[in-house]
Amino acid sequence: MTLSRRGQVDPFIVMDVMQAANQREAAGHQVIHMEVGQPGTPAPKAVRDEAARALTADKLGYAEALGIPALRARIAAHYAQAYGADVSPEQVVITSGSSGGFQLAFLAAFDVGARIALAMPAYPAYRNILKALDLQMVPVRTGPAAGYQMTAQALDRAARETKLDGVLIASPANPTGAMISPQEVEAINEVTRRHSLTLISDEIYHRLTYGTVPEATALASNQDAVVINSFSKYYSMTGWRIGWMVVPEQMVRTIERLAQNLFISVPTLSQIAAIKAFDATAELEANFAVYKANREVLMAGLPDAGFRNLAPSDGAFYIYADVSDLTNDSEALCKRILAEADIAITPGTDFDPEHGRSTLRFSFAGPTDHMAEAVDRLKKLKLG
Repeated sequence: MTLSRRGQVDPFIVMDVMQAANQREAAGHQVIHMEVGQPGTPAPKAVRDEAARALTADKLGYAEALGIPALRARIAAHYAQAYGADVSPEQVVITSGSSGGFQLAFLAAFDVGARIALAMPAYPAYRNILKALDLQMVPVRTGPAAGYQMTAQALDRAARETKLDGVLIASPANPTGAMISPQEVEAINEVTRRHSLTLISDEIYHRLTYGTVPEATALASNQDAVVINSFSKYYSMTGWRIGWMVVPEQMVRTIERLAQNLFISVPTLSQIAAIKAFDATAELEANFAVYKANREVLMAGLPDAGFRNLAPSDGAFYIYADVSDLTNDSEALCKRILAEADIAITPGTDFDPEHGRSTLRFSFAGPTDHMAEAVDRLKKLKLG
């Protein structure tokens, strides 16, 4: 038996960390989980109630490949309400989480060998999906001064130095939590037009922002952008595996044919229930208040525990730390912290194989008392 070259992608290290943490829990240790970007809260009650109703009352057969019309219409209405953006239901594609959206976007927009710019560090699945599809990632490094984010100037420089076919941006970003200002998003869109690049915008952490930088959708200044979002983060629906895309009209039929053959359809139960997520604002904002409190606990406490070089964490529920003053092996440091303090943290090598040995990521999506306890345990380690 032979294995394909395309399948030889890097592991998703955070999942390995989670497995090690779960093993310690099974052995009786009280582990604080700060490795996975997963809300500590369940899906909204209205979503769960609707799912229970649908389980007993609905057939739950195949849905249309692009998604059930009622959900597509509700998402289109959300763009009008939240952003003042004119999105038709026909442009909305329901996906199996954002992961399904990235696969469909890359396949629909790029041929084999296409080159896609990506600010580093970045969510590891971006580069791994690109590699599996025989697409080439072009890393763009802007450094801590720019919050490790893509800038119009850096993208323009990359496009002049090498042939690019597209660019992927994320705001707020994983792992840094950094955002791109509305003015910079508009400037990036101008660069994409100048160099004829396809823009894909990951917006799955929208509505999880802390007021430092205004939130903006790429659609506000680029109607040809491909926007990807998800019910996993703000809506606390990770295990429901449901997300969405907004795509240009000329891409819809291509996406539909791909979705028909790759996925048939997104689980019907999740789609029916997800419609109710947009009516659960009070509950979801209460969840967000917890993340905001968690962020304040960590931004204040981590420096006293030895983590002094922190990215701004403008959004999402992550803090990215430069630990070059503590170690040049973040994987070993994370293993030590798990072994000695029972705290699971993700090493920066997951997000940046080249430079990640001097960084790590904290996720603060859990309960606030866990964050305070984590700070206390880290202080006792006396790392620096």
